[in-house]
Amino acid sequence: MTEHLIDPRNMYTKENFPEQEAKSPALQKEMTPLPDCGETSYQGSGKLKGRNALVTGGDSGIGRAAAIAYGREGANVAIHYLPGEEADAQEVVSILEKEGVKAIAIPGDFRNDGEASKVVEETIKAFGQLDILVLNAAQQIAQSSLADLSMKQVNDTFKVNVISMFETVKAAEQYLLPGSTIITTTSVQSFDPSTSLMDYAATNSAVSSLTVNLASYFGKKGVRVNGVAPGPIWTPLQLDNGQLPGALPEFGQNSTMERAGQPVELAPVYVFLAAKESSYVTGQIYGVTGGININL
Repeated sequence: MTEHLIDPRNMYTKENFPEQEAKSPALQKEMTPLPDCGETSYQGSGKLKGRNALVTGGDSGIGRAAAIAYGREGANVAIHYLPGEEADAQEVVSILEKEGVKAIAIPGDFRNDGEASKVVEETIKAFGQLDILVLNAAQQIAQSSLADLSMKQVNDTFKVNVISMFETVKAAEQYLLPGSTIITTTSVQSFDPSTSLMDYAATNSAVSSLTVNLASYFGKKGVRVNGVAPGPIWTPLQLDNGQLPGALPEFGQNSTMERAGQPVELAPVYVFLAAKESSYVTGQIYGVTGGININL
C-alpha cells in the first residue's frame, strides 16, 4: 500500500520560478509563489510548551518557519527583523498570538553595534527568560566578479552573519540556564561555496566553526549548541540580490530533489534541536540541502 507515501521530489513546485525583482529589504508577502513557512501546514504537539524563544531574522523565510513551529509547539516567541520588514514581522506575530502564546517583534539592524544586545534585552523584558536562541539573521548578496565585491559589502556581511552572533550570544549567556539551547543557521555554502557568494560563503564557514566551538564552551553549562545548514530554500533572501541576474528561474533545480526547498521543510529540525528529544545532541550541524553533501 502506497497511498500514504509522497514522492519528495513532487511535494512542492519543480517549475521555473518567475523572474521578479524586489526592493531591498525584500518582503515575503510580495514573492511569487509565496514560500510555505508552515502558516497552515505545520501542526504542533506541545513539544516546547512553556519555553521562551528568540529567533533572529524571524519575520520571513527559514526564521519565520522556525518561529511559527515554535509557537505551534507552545513556546513564546520573540522575532527580530530588519527595519523595513515590519509587514512580514507583524504577520508572524498575528499567527503566533492565535496559538495562545506570547509573541513580540523587535527591529534591529545588525550592521550597527549594540543592536543584537538590544534585541536580547527586549526579549528578556517581555518574557523574563530565554530558553531557545536561534541565530538566523543573514545577508546574502551575489556578485559576478571579485571586482564587483565591495569592501563595504564584505564588512556588512560579516557584521550581520558573524559578528552579530558573537554579540547576541554574549548578551544572552547570563540568561541561558541548563537545558537551554542555541541553534545557528549556517549554509551548504559553508561546505560547497559558490564564487558568486564569496563573502556569504566565508561567513557561513565561520558560523559552522563557531557552532562547534560554542557547543564545547556551553556544554559545561548544560546548554546545547547545534546548527542547521540549508541548501537552496525559497526565501526573500534570494530575491534581495541573493542570486545573480537570470539565475532565479532555475533556483534549486540542480539539487538531488530537482527543486528548491521550502522553509517549512526545515521547521521540524529546528524543533527537534530545541526539544528534549535531542538531549544528547550538541556540536552538530544538520544539513537540509535537497541532497547536497555537507562535511565539516
